Amino acid sequence: MRNSIRLFMTAAAAALVAGGVFTVTGVAAQDAAAAQPAAGTTFWAKVAANGNLLAASGIGNVNKFGQGRYNLTTDADISRCALTGAINTNGGSDPGPGSASILVGAVDARTLFVRTATPSGPSPRSVDDDRPFSLLIAC
Repeated sequence: MRNSIRLFMTAAAAALVAGGVFTVTGVAAQDAAAAQPAAGTTFWAKVAANGNLLAASGIGNVNKFGQGRYNLTTDADISRCALTGAINTNGGSDPGPGSASILVGAVDARTLFVRTATPSGPSPRSVDDDRPFSLLIAC
């Protein structure tokens, strides 16, 4: 009896896969599907120099943890997405003369690290400086 049930389940699974139908159930499968953004999904944020989140889509939180250093938390797994960022004005005010730089990198699947600087400024601003920035994540 056990072997016939096992044979039936194996045949049913093979038929479903061969027919192009495949169903996954369970909490783990649902969580994995929910964590991955759909292709073509875009997340973005506009962040003030002090770390205030001015506007965003898909970015839930900004944690400013040092001069020119920010962690941003996303709503989904972005490990397969492209990350870009740019220094910009803060609500229309000019952030100052000189050059500016930004580094955007992944800390983990849902957290980004952003580091801003003013290379033309005096030390330590040339390495780390609070700058307003915008972030774009394309998946």
